[in-house]
Amino acid sequence: MARFPEHIGIIPDGNRRWAQKRGLNKEEGYSYGLSAGLNLLRAAKERGVKELTYYGFTVDNCKRPKEQVKAFSRACVAAAETVLAENVYLRVVGNTKSSCFPKELLPYADPKEKANEKQMRVNLLINYGWEWDIKNGFLSRDLPRIDLVIRWGGMCRLSGFLPIQTVYSDICVLDELWPDFRISQFERALEWYRRQDVTLGG
Repeated sequence: MARFPEHIGIIPDGNRRWAQKRGLNKEEGYSYGLSAGLNLLRAAKERGVKELTYYGFTVDNCKRPKEQVKAFSRACVAAAETVLAENVYLRVVGNTKSSCFPKELLPYADPKEKANEKQMRVNLLINYGWEWDIKNGFLSRDLPRIDLVIRWGGMCRLSGFLPIQTVYSDICVLDELWPDFRISQFERALEWYRRQDVTLGG
């Protein structure tokens, strides 16, 4: 039986580089990644993926220039609105006490309702930091182990992405920049995952 990931982590890197290559300001790249996120969500849902976790932005990202912080914050709010329109369960994980956390997303950081069995779960890491997570009692504890992490943009690192849940993840790095997302890239990552030999330490 072919291996298939139930929970996939997404690191959508390369927005700023994509913008610079087109003569745009760095902060303009974030909005171009919104359609990529929606197309990936739909493709994953069609193929039976049970859970997706997107890396929105990190605590460290908030050290960037103010115009960039405002831009990726707006993009994350827009992404959440787009996700909700797809009839999935949305959960947001991140430092809600920080001024960098978009107030519009507070209701999803502590959702009142639980996902039903038929709903796909979508998690957004917003103003997330691995040190913040661990020092505050592992607030992401209810997120299950991630089978596959796909990182766009060619960088071979996790950048603090859920260190506990990714302890045995397969990590597929794609050279394409996130706003250049195509379904074929997702298919390539799934095929790569199928070929990996996983023993989980056994």
